[in-house]
Amino acid sequence: MTGAFLCGLWHVLPLSVLILGIMASFHSSKTSVSYQVNMSSSCPRGWTRFYRHCFVYIPRAMSWAHGERNCFSMGVHLASVHSSSEYLLIQKLTGTDASGENIWLWNDGSHFRYTHWRPGEPSNGYGKQHCLQINYSASKCWDDLECAISQASICVTSLVLRHIHIQQS
Repeated sequence: MTGAFLCGLWHVLPLSVLILGIMASFHSSKTSVSYQVNMSSSCPRGWTRFYRHCFVYIPRAMSWAHGERNCFSMGVHLASVHSSSEYLLIQKLTGTDASGENIWLWNDGSHFRYTHWRPGEPSNGYGKQHCLQINYSASKCWDDLECAISQASICVTSLVLRHIHIQQS
């Protein structure tokens, strides 16, 4: 079969079908399989869409751990920043170097590929600054701070696949 693989009872869909949410047919000499994939094009009420993600600002000040637990209670995580365009969207969030001194990771396990540290930061003041605040000072740079300090936060989720209809003909 061209374009799709049969794996037991599961069909592996080509990535382009998932991203574009289109109707596609794949033909072989034995069978024809049609996939209809509808990807949700909107975020939950109160969330902001940015590419294939939805972000929500949580104004209540919480520690990093409480912020992550709050996001997790909604089935999502604290946001991470992977590009300057994401940084422009996101105004407040936290990251952590709790996995090891000067090894900064987002809570989703990804490494910092994009940074915007204030000159001289991260400084790890008194050996206790293991979380990150964004929009520190007028320059809107990043600064490390103690994780117990309460800040607003942003949660993120991916746009979800709402419906897959598989029809074999």
